[in-house]
Amino acid sequence: MAHALITGGAGFIGSHLAEALLAAGHEVTIIDDLSTGRFENVEHLTADKRFKYAIEDIRNETVMDRLVSECDLIYHLAAAVGVNLIVSAPIDTISINVSGTETVLRIARRYRRKVLLASTSEIYGKSTKVPFSEEDDRVMGPTTRSRWSYAASKALDEFLALAYYREVGLPVVIFRLFNTVGPRQRGRYGMVIPRFVQWALRGEPIQVYGDGKQSRCFTNVRDVVQAIIGLADAPQAIGQVYNIGSTEEITIYDLAVRIREKTGSESEIVLVPYERAYAKGFEDMRRRVPDISKIRRTIGWEPTIPLDETWDEVIA
Repeated sequence: MAHALITGGAGFIGSHLAEALLAAGHEVTIIDDLSTGRFENVEHLTADKRFKYAIEDIRNETVMDRLVSECDLIYHLAAAVGVNLIVSAPIDTISINVSGTETVLRIARRYRRKVLLASTSEIYGKSTKVPFSEEDDRVMGPTTRSRWSYAASKALDEFLALAYYREVGLPVVIFRLFNTVGPRQRGRYGMVIPRFVQWALRGEPIQVYGDGKQSRCFTNVRDVVQAIIGLADAPQAIGQVYNIGSTEEITIYDLAVRIREKTGSESEIVLVPYERAYAKGFEDMRRRVPDISKIRRTIGWEPTIPLDETWDEVIA
């Protein structure tokens, strides 16, 4: 049994990962500054003596040194996430993602701890080569548009992690998450399904940004957690990058229609221009579909939970 440290452990994905690891018999420590995570996500775990938590910024080196020294491996999920947050707070986005990751990697090197680094499908930028493969070229927007600061910061995280692996032999595994959905996810920072569900349940207009023809692939958080744990257990995954996501594609407008049907809502579906929702000149990815053949070959993983079941969980 291992002792896992999860950064961003009170967040949506981090809390589900903590649950799964505890259920498998491991010890779990989380660190989270609660800037986007919520203590309520993990409060039910505090009765377990194998669970510990620290409410602190991962850039606090004193705290991180102690936590890393006590653990066996690190799941680094802490990051500034969500389109709303990225557009409104680019300084924090860049600082938390880059400085935080550099702190984690530097201290992990000190104690020779394996690091599982969470990255993002945003890495692929405006590329139109679908599905996205791990070795594909990336197409980034201009630096004058802060919307791309998140993608750029996570790309730097990946470069840095792979540099630690190649130069000093630090065991790292990078996984790029596509749209992950499930209970505890909030719409506050731009996550689309919880926002649509909330509006539908309240009978408020469901706001679809842009023309609604942009498409995404949504994966249940329980499937995602199994993929992350599987990569942690696979020695051949060290030094590699993997996509984690569903290949079931749906347009955002069709998503709004399906959620309205699922909730029995009479909400109107309205199209909202991007510049009104975010900022003038906002750019979006038209399609975001992963190639998951690499992770399938490595650990035999693919998503198993259908989208209908995921929506039911979020609605409940």
